[in-house]
Amino acid sequence: MLKEGIFLGKRYEILDRIGSGGMADVYKGKDHKLNRYVAIKVLKSTYRSDETFIKKFLSEAQAAAGLMHPNVVNVYDVGQDRGLYYMVMELVEGITLKDYIEKKGKLSAKETISISIQMVTGIQAAHNCHIIHRDIKPQNIIISKDGKVKVTDFGIARATTSTATQAVTTTVMGSVHYTSPEQARGGIVDEKSDIYSAGITMYEMITGHVPFDGDSTVTVALKHLNEVIKSPAEEVPDIPYSLECIIMKCTQKLPNKRYMSCEELLQDLKHSLVDPEGDFVVLDGVTRRMPATSQDTGRTTVVMSPDELNRMKNRQNYNDDYDDDYDDDYDDDYEDDYDDRRRSRYDDDDDYDDRRRSRYDDDDDYDDRRRSRYDDDDDYDDRRKDRYDDRNRRKKNEVNKDTKKIMKILMVVAGVVIALLIMFLVGNAVGVFKGGKGTTTQQTDSEMVKVPDVTGKTYEEAQKELNKYDLGIHKSTAPSDTVAKGKIISQDPADGKKVKKHTTVNVVISSGEEAKTTTIPNVVGMSEADAEKALQDKNLVVKKGDPVYSDDVEQGEVVSVSPSEGAEVKEGTTVTLVISKGNQPTKVPKLTGKSQSDAEAALSQAGLSGNATEDYSDTVEEGVIISQDTDAGKEVSKGTTIGYVVSKGPKMTVVTVPDLSYKDQNTAEKLLKQAGLTPEYIGEDYSDNYPKGQVFYQSVSSGTQVEKGTTVQYMVSKGAQPSAPDSGNSGNDSGTEENTNQ
Repeated sequence: MLKEGIFLGKRYEILDRIGSGGMADVYKGKDHKLNRYVAIKVLKSTYRSDETFIKKFLSEAQAAAGLMHPNVVNVYDVGQDRGLYYMVMELVEGITLKDYIEKKGKLSAKETISISIQMVTGIQAAHNCHIIHRDIKPQNIIISKDGKVKVTDFGIARATTSTATQAVTTTVMGSVHYTSPEQARGGIVDEKSDIYSAGITMYEMITGHVPFDGDSTVTVALKHLNEVIKSPAEEVPDIPYSLECIIMKCTQKLPNKRYMSCEELLQDLKHSLVDPEGDFVVLDGVTRRMPATSQDTGRTTVVMSPDELNRMKNRQNYNDDYDDDYDDDYDDDYEDDYDDRRRSRYDDDDDYDDRRRSRYDDDDDYDDRRRSRYDDDDDYDDRRKDRYDDRNRRKKNEVNKDTKKIMKILMVVAGVVIALLIMFLVGNAVGVFKGGKGTTTQQTDSEMVKVPDVTGKTYEEAQKELNKYDLGIHKSTAPSDTVAKGKIISQDPADGKKVKKHTTVNVVISSGEEAKTTTIPNVVGMSEADAEKALQDKNLVVKKGDPVYSDDVEQGEVVSVSPSEGAEVKEGTTVTLVISKGNQPTKVPKLTGKSQSDAEAALSQAGLSGNATEDYSDTVEEGVIISQDTDAGKEVSKGTTIGYVVSKGPKMTVVTVPDLSYKDQNTAEKLLKQAGLTPEYIGEDYSDNYPKGQVFYQSVSSGTQVEKGTTVQYMVSKGAQPSAPDSGNSGNDSGTEENTNQ
């Protein structure tokens, strides 16, 4: 945990921790360069030692930093400082979609569509920048205080899951509920994978729960792969027909049966707002409004190979407790301490609820409950006040009668004592207790002396004069415009007054004219000569402190001043100037043989910056530094830019993907190998358009130019799907379907 006041990157000040998860701590910070508040996520120590993760974190977060959109929690910056890896993000005051669904139970169709439009708009913005989120879910959707829907954690999810061969067992529980079939089986992940996750999120909004659940990540993933998603209409009969179709299309098993892009999905979502019951959604091979008794009709199931199934089951020892690590870290950081402190504020924020009611139509019950709660609170306060007043009245009435008597007696005794004391003092004053002479006791003349006048004298002179009369002296000082410095301004007791011997006479000695005050001028950044002149013009004395190195102030200029600039001091005060020696020299680190991220880290630690270029190399692997323009070990000024060349690996050979359609498996394998590509058979499925044994699906479209050696997946047709057994009463079947649609 970082202390408040710490700076990261000499720019971001840590103000307060607002959340914590398994992977990172989240802080509220201030960007002093742009004068704005930000959210800063700092990786925990357990992840800082994983070089592979750090590399992906930096590269993917840097890519996400270029994504700026109103429906995205924008990433402003990413970097490392003193071994701390951090990401600077937009600070959003809001609530996650997950929390909002839990509060409402389920959302109305209008709310679902409205939120989905903003969510998909944010995802589309990322896709336009060639960024795939890979972890779309309600925990990663934030509804801001003004009703704006924002998608968060672009780049982080990709950094965590970007390994192409990653299996479902490395997906946390909270994420696997929204994972696409291809992502669950470690296949190719693209824009359509995010669309599938968005469809699951829409399903949860309209029904209040996810379509698949289980005791482990593997169980849930297998359901995504093999089980058919029930239509939300089975639980929400009044769901608009268009919204039902949109959700079912988004959640198709095969990517090519889903929406091809977020643009297509947005068009249908917007159309659904104006035509909820419209039949405009194109569902490829899916029977619409399917009855529960025939829910498998027309659906596509992705069949896993035995090896894949065994591999996933053997990994079930994966620690499902990791459930909260990624979710609570990057997804729910805004839900931890941050949301705990703000939840009450959102509950009390009438303006927020008013805006939300105008945006979403179904908050009346929630607001009524809240108002009744606050009314109950007022009643509670009234009852508490009444109880407090009753208790005080009881205390007053329950005072013991004997206690009252004792108090009266004590008051009488006190009065008698006071009366006797007064009588004694009066009697002593008139001599009643001194033999009745009727006069006060007087000091003899030998015990009393007359105080001499010592004003205008020095302290030594006054002391000598007072000692003659057996009087002491105590001094203090004060400025005076009329009495010379060192001379006595006044005395107490005054001259001529009779006092006992050995009495102390207090004298005030002039310190001279009172010094005028002035302020320390702004001299930081000035040249030494200009700063001295500015201080001397203020009647201040200049003293030079030890010069220091400075990365921010040029050599010969003022780094600091003491007392500080703007301080009010007396004229004649000594002011110390500290002059800059310029940048402290630093040695250039060795970059060759390092990865780019390691090279940048080494340069940053040395106070240097880097300028990377790329080039092909047959001897140096991709991503490794080939050369640097400044020799390692050479001393240069901090801030110097060091150029280096990063290997792109051997020059890539580009080949064209052949057309595998209507080819048998052997022919497809041969064509791909002849083209220099790696074939991968992924199974077979029913197809009404392709004869049995012929290829009907390939993962990379024909004619596409790709790198030689690229893997191309393909599927073979099982022929047309057999018709369902005829019950002998087609009229009854037809009638059942008609009743179901009603």
